[in-house]
Amino acid sequence: MEVPNTTRIVLLGKTGVGKSSLANIILGEAKFKIDHCNDSKIKSSSAETKSIDGRSITLIDTPGFFDAGKSEEEMKPEMVRCLTECAPGPHAILILLKVEKFTEQERAVITQMFQYFSEDALKHTVIVFTHGDQLPEGKKIEEYVEQSEGLSDLVTRCGGRCHVFDSKYWKTNEGDEYRSNQFQVAELLKTIDIIVMENSSGYYTDEAIQEIEREIQKEERQIRQASGNMQQEEIRKQAKSNYLKKQVDRAPRTWFRGFIRYAVIAGILATISAVLINSKMFKIFRVAPQAIEVPAPPLTEVVTVNNGAGSNSLPASPVVEVIQSAFEYFMEKYNALYERTYNPWNPFE
Repeated sequence: MEVPNTTRIVLLGKTGVGKSSLANIILGEAKFKIDHCNDSKIKSSSAETKSIDGRSITLIDTPGFFDAGKSEEEMKPEMVRCLTECAPGPHAILILLKVEKFTEQERAVITQMFQYFSEDALKHTVIVFTHGDQLPEGKKIEEYVEQSEGLSDLVTRCGGRCHVFDSKYWKTNEGDEYRSNQFQVAELLKTIDIIVMENSSGYYTDEAIQEIEREIQKEERQIRQASGNMQQEEIRKQAKSNYLKKQVDRAPRTWFRGFIRYAVIAGILATISAVLINSKMFKIFRVAPQAIEVPAPPLTEVVTVNNGAGSNSLPASPVVEVIQSAFEYFMEKYNALYERTYNPWNPFE
């Protein structure tokens, strides 16, 4: 397997935790756009590569996959894009948390994250805290972690690896080396080097990433055959783009097939409805005596009916209610299908 010669680092965390800010701190320049609105819907996974202290580093910034209230269906399309950027797998996984009370919500988010990865991911994971200005004066992040049983257990599961940053107040070293982003970046990169060494220069991977990597390599071979003078870096970039484009192209076909499926159901419902109505009316006309004279209702009743909101309406019948319920069910399913496939990155059936 031909593997790009770069250390791939993926940043995970809720919206607003500071993933893009941390990525810019590590790279030493503003490569990633910072969303001050904290709206994960307007952001997608992106990657930037830079040489830092003689090593090639690729950072993969991600949206808030695990925000409260976000469904699995909403996360899947961007997860595919994230894994594509990480392929053939990340060397390090940075899970970002704010320096604040570790609540049940944060615990649930971490639990949800690890549901998407195997136990091997812990060997590559570092817990990174942001908003370091909230760290009590004179205290290191390890001491802060020990005060919370939940945080302590989490960091222990990740090999005791944790670091802290602050994007606002730790930009310069003003006497306290520890409270300096420059110092923390150097320490974080040392930790990542140790992770790579302990895993024999290997990276984290699983079946999903491996399948994506196989598809990317197919694209690479086709590009290489079509254009023999392209650099490997450009071929790799184009291959990922082609793979993602194919996921986009699949989405409209999926939506169209679903639309046709529901349209057929709607046609069947309409046909059944017409048959039921005709059958109902036929029985009424066949059974009703022809010679019966229907007395005119009192004038007061006529005035009341004609002035009411339902002046020309017929009383609702069970058949009409069934048809109405069936139509409402169809529209509900149709709208759900549309919403599910509207995201252009959705490659799922």
